[in-house]
Amino acid sequence: MDSNKKYWKGLEELEQTPAFVKNSKSEFAESLPIENVLTEAGLSTKTPRRDFLKALGFGLGAVSLAACQSTPVHKSIPYLIKPEEVTPGIANYYASSYNGQSILVKTREGRPILIEPNPKSIGINRGTDAGTQASVLDLYDMSKLKGPKAKGSDIDWETADAQIISALNAANSSGKQIRLVASSINSPSSLAVIAGFIAKYPTAKLVEVDAVSYAGIIKANQASFGKAAIPHYRFDKADVIVSVGADFLGTWLAGEEHTQQYADNRGYKSLENKKMSRHVQFETGLSMTGANADARVAVKPSEEGAVLISLYNAVTGASLAGGLSTNDKAQKVIGLAAKELVNARGRALVVTGSNDVAMQALTNAINAALGSYGSTIDLDNVSYQYKGNDTDFTAFLNDASAGQVDVAFFLNVNPVYDYFDTEKVKAALGKIKLKVSFADREDETAELVDLITPNHNYLESWGDSSVRDGYYTIVQPTINPVFNTRQAEQSLLIWSGNTVAYHDFVKDNWEKNILAGTAKTWKDVLQAGFEYKGDKPAQAYTFTGDVNAAATSIVNTNKALAKDVEVQLYQSVAIRDGKQGNNAYLHELPDPVSKVTWDNYVAIAPKFAESLGLGENSLVKVTGENGYTIELPVLLQPGQAQGTASIAVGYGRTKAGKAGNEVGKNAYPFAKLVNGTLQFSSTAKLEKVSGIYELAQTQTHHTIEGRNVIRETSFKDYLHDPAHGSGNHGEKHKTYDLWNKFESPGHKWVMAIDLNACTGCGACIVACNVENNVPVVGRDEVRRRREMHWLRIDRYYSFEHDGEQVTEEKELARLSKEDANLDNVSVVFQPMLCQHCDHAPCETVCPVLATVHSSEGLNHMAYNRCFGTRYCANNCPYKVRRFNWFNYWNDSRFDNYLNNEFTQLVLNPDVTSRSRGVMEKCSMCIQRIQAGKLKAKIEKRKLKDGDVNVACAAACSANAIIFGDLNDPNSEVSKALKNERVYYVLEEINVQPNIGYMTKVRNTFGA
Repeated sequence: MDSNKKYWKGLEELEQTPAFVKNSKSEFAESLPIENVLTEAGLSTKTPRRDFLKALGFGLGAVSLAACQSTPVHKSIPYLIKPEEVTPGIANYYASSYNGQSILVKTREGRPILIEPNPKSIGINRGTDAGTQASVLDLYDMSKLKGPKAKGSDIDWETADAQIISALNAANSSGKQIRLVASSINSPSSLAVIAGFIAKYPTAKLVEVDAVSYAGIIKANQASFGKAAIPHYRFDKADVIVSVGADFLGTWLAGEEHTQQYADNRGYKSLENKKMSRHVQFETGLSMTGANADARVAVKPSEEGAVLISLYNAVTGASLAGGLSTNDKAQKVIGLAAKELVNARGRALVVTGSNDVAMQALTNAINAALGSYGSTIDLDNVSYQYKGNDTDFTAFLNDASAGQVDVAFFLNVNPVYDYFDTEKVKAALGKIKLKVSFADREDETAELVDLITPNHNYLESWGDSSVRDGYYTIVQPTINPVFNTRQAEQSLLIWSGNTVAYHDFVKDNWEKNILAGTAKTWKDVLQAGFEYKGDKPAQAYTFTGDVNAAATSIVNTNKALAKDVEVQLYQSVAIRDGKQGNNAYLHELPDPVSKVTWDNYVAIAPKFAESLGLGENSLVKVTGENGYTIELPVLLQPGQAQGTASIAVGYGRTKAGKAGNEVGKNAYPFAKLVNGTLQFSSTAKLEKVSGIYELAQTQTHHTIEGRNVIRETSFKDYLHDPAHGSGNHGEKHKTYDLWNKFESPGHKWVMAIDLNACTGCGACIVACNVENNVPVVGRDEVRRRREMHWLRIDRYYSFEHDGEQVTEEKELARLSKEDANLDNVSVVFQPMLCQHCDHAPCETVCPVLATVHSSEGLNHMAYNRCFGTRYCANNCPYKVRRFNWFNYWNDSRFDNYLNNEFTQLVLNPDVTSRSRGVMEKCSMCIQRIQAGKLKAKIEKRKLKDGDVNVACAAACSANAIIFGDLNDPNSEVSKALKNERVYYVLEEINVQPNIGYMTKVRNTFGA
């Protein structure tokens, strides 16, 4: 042995040597911007990374362990899993609620890492949307405030409380107004707290306002039926659906609930019973709902009211003036749709997306004539999701500008950003003596207030929700407050002189008002997550409004719109109104139709763009009626109404955070107030400016052009032959095998995907990202075709080409404007992921056996073997493999905030975080499969159908993705794959994929 060498028994001994200490400081020293975690762990804010990791040990130190401590947060009861204490390596599930939907929060070692729908929930929906799936990331957002602030300086809670209470007492004694401005509140306990606050300060008042208003529906129902409420729509009970500008599968009201209802009437089980609803859509821009319609007609915003008048006349036989006189196709479809609606009386539904009271009133009249109330429209079990009143908010601004408001609180609202008249809001704020925001960050409004008292994230909070009559959900914390924040309701209790903890307040409210008479306890609620009292009988209602006055108002509105270019504002499926504007998962989620990430844009019909001299990615200046201007890139969008432009709101944030700042442009100022309600249709001028801006689109690559990938048929042909269009008739092309057949004697994991049920929403993509630690790469990397999504949803257009429907996915720039009628476009969405082929072409070319076949039919990836030849990606006919160009989780060069140690607490420890230089792809959530098998083994039983589900299928509201064991003849997936509509993509090349798709069926007129 060399006597000059020194040996150590382990790292612990090595770490004590002077040489190692010196080198480790230079190698690992890096400040970590998570002051609260480090402080509670007994470390400084300059602690080296190695010491930080040593301090946290196996778990997460102070923050995560607090989730299983009894103080200061009361114990939450894990859903189903006992005991409730954290067990290393074992996940706990807590029942909670997000936006009124009952969910399960998966925690590992005390940190929330995944959101899933509550499988036992009754009454709302079985899936989640993209925003719900991504919301877990908001907990770990480093842009949030670490504690209360006054004029930009940190203060303690005692100082803030004293200043606020003093101002409240002064305002109350002098008779000055106190206002709590909030987005719609449907929490019974929150409303009870606010009622107590108002009782303490009688000059106080709650003003509810939503960035995207639905006040027009509420006011129209008040005038039509004497009920100022939003009804509960039942798309599952409708045989015929006509929508005029309502994206009811996406962002209109309750998109996920509507999706479940819609799919139940059109999915494979419904089709097996020879039943399918018919859906007709009139709209300006191609929405996700329009893309799923059986018949779609592009109309201008100024024509939507005329469509309703014509539809009313056709349904009732009336002769109201102002009906549609142009647009021959629309007139023809209106006549056909009216006949269908009348024939389906009692099982028909008409919805309108406009916030105009007159248009909603006329829609009510049509539905009343069709007998929809009491069947497809329920006004007895109303929705509380949106209660904002535009008139009340206008009154607040006027009172504040007049100096009548002394104290104003802002809860979950950001009017400086999302109100159309920003200057009016700023002027009103300048006249208020004390302005307090509950924002969790110094957003556009909070930047201008006197005090910021940051609210908890919902995963740190106690609370409840009631989004509909008779349905209640509970919110319980899954982790201790990460920063020095305080729940808004607790603050209001303190300022009201009430010393009770908000947990006790919620518990008492439930026991007295919600659980009374049910024989259920508070613990029962915490375990179940919800209380469903059932629906009251839905009654028929007689329309008592004035259709003539409504028609006259519509005609006048149309005249004001029908000039220049008509601009339609809409919410994107991912970003919506912008509240989650700093969520990188959502920014990187491709838009269902355009496939654009990280930006908003001006969507224009190709023919109209050509007349303006605009091309794809051209920059255009948009000037609104009020003189507001923005510059945005152009997107050529088939299906867009001629002479119109569509722009998404929710972008253009300046105080969102690292991920969301300066992403896109703010389109809210193009909205306007008409007859007391906020309208999202206006006129504008478009001017071409120099330069181009390349949008980050995902479907301009990974294309499979000219192949028989999408198969579709009509409902008429399906009834005659269920296998029509599937390609399953006739003799198959003879194939030859070079390799032995893989046997799967135990389990064989497969998937069935129903193209009729998939709406393209993208919730499955985000669920896959969160479950499998799929990194966000940012705008520039997406432009380089380097997005890492394991699952994508391909969008395929069908055009009328020489009078015939042509289904072929092509680059938009290559479409022939002369031969293809781009106004008449149909869409099919197809989820595409690794097909886990039995004869996988990727396996045959890997030189190091990094990708291999399992005995259970899965195509595995061994990351530590892969050294990045990318032969497998080149050989994959489905283009579903992703090459990790960089270590995206730990590289600060990319424009997202997922590359710091704190945000990485969202990572799933059951899944390896891949390093640069390796290939990755869908694993069929192998970690879930193994966990299900282990649980069955521990319980000494066989694995049964439903024990294992993949993240994408669990998130899907439409049940479009069905996963399971093909070797179990009683499994749902086995039964689904026996359906006559099932086909396999590119089966002709004999790679033997294990994912079957069900042919798209359209219930077109005459079918």
